[in-house]
Order: sequence, then C-alpha cells, then structure tokens
Amino acid sequence: MKIVPMMCGSAFKNKGVQRLIDGVIRYLPAPIDVADIKGINPRTEKEETRPQTEDAPFTALAFKIATDPFVGRLAFMRVYSGKLDAGSYVLNTRSDKKERISRLYQMKSNKQVAIESVSAGDICAGVGFKDIRTGDTLCDEKHPLSLESMEFPEPVIGISVEPKSQKDMDKLSAGLSKLSEEDPTFKVQTDPDSGQTVISGMGELHL
Repeated sequence: MKIVPMMCGSAFKNKGVQRLIDGVIRYLPAPIDVADIKGINPRTEKEETRPQTEDAPFTALAFKIATDPFVGRLAFMRVYSGKLDAGSYVLNTRSDKKERISRLYQMKSNKQVAIESVSAGDICAGVGFKDIRTGDTLCDEKHPLSLESMEFPEPVIGISVEPKSQKDMDKLSAGLSKLSEEDPTFKVQTDPDSGQTVISGMGELHL
C-alpha cells in the first residue's frame, strides 16, 4: 500500500500555508537521508554524483531572483552540498565565471537576517552577483558540477501595455525588464506589426 499526503490551501489568501510547511518537515526526508545529487561536470561533460553533506564540495541552485530596494538583487539558493561563507567566490556554470557572494541572508517573509554561512540543506539569499539567472548552478570552482536546470512553462495569455505618457516609457521598460528577470514565466516582447509592448504570463491573476 502507498499513501500520498495531500495538502489543500491558497497562497493568494494565505490559507493552509503553515500546514504545508509543517507537512514538508514531517513527511519529506532530510537532505542527509536522500540519494546523492547528480550533475554534469562542465569540464569533462560526464555525469557525476555528489553526497548531500556539509563536507562535500559546495553546490547550490538559484531558484528565484528578486530585487530589494535596500540590498539590491537577491538570488534565492537551495544548497545541496558543502558549506559557503559570506564573502566567498563561487563558479556559475552557465556563464563559466566566478562570482563573489558578498552577503548571505536568511529570509523571513520580506525581512532579511544576515548570516555568516550556509551548508547542505539550507535555503538562503545571496547578494553581490553581477550575472545570475533563475536555474543557474553555483559551485566550488575546483569541483564544478552543473545541476539540471529548471524548466518553465510557456505563457498562455498576453496583453498589450503602454505608459500614461511617452516620458514614462523608460520607467515602464525598466520595470518590465526587472519583472522578466525575476520571473521566467513572465515575458515581454514588442509586436512586430503594431509596435505595441506585449506582456505574457500564466493567467490574468499573474499579469
């Protein structure tokens, strides 16, 4: 017999969210209880495995990008292996460039709590990236490993938008560009026929 727990709720109305979090802690395995992570070594193009332990080389996946008015661009990361101290350098396997993570934060709602380090199993936010995208793998430069990137659905609805006045066009473009960086399911394009700016997303509520 196989039992699958089901959780009901609504993030929009904040219903059942705490119960879902409690369920994750109660029913899902801890990082040390799951199998080794698999990835591709970008230097050899061969598959490698890595234990999800603190003493293994550092490996993390950036699963969300957000912009904070006070600290700037935040990269939310899930640490799969190893340990990372604030101020350390990591390798972005997509760009093949080193990035310095100047500060690390533990997120509590919309507040940031500065922390000195993170290790396997932690979820945190890092600041200081020059080039970071959702789905990027961050790892130890001496032990590179590229994790499977995240796949996102294509937008299903689109609408045209325009500024109230032409002088606001630059602000609109900058705002839409920032939103598309933060949300891979949000697309911005210019209609080749009408010249209108069209935004696309996963539904009316999303837009």
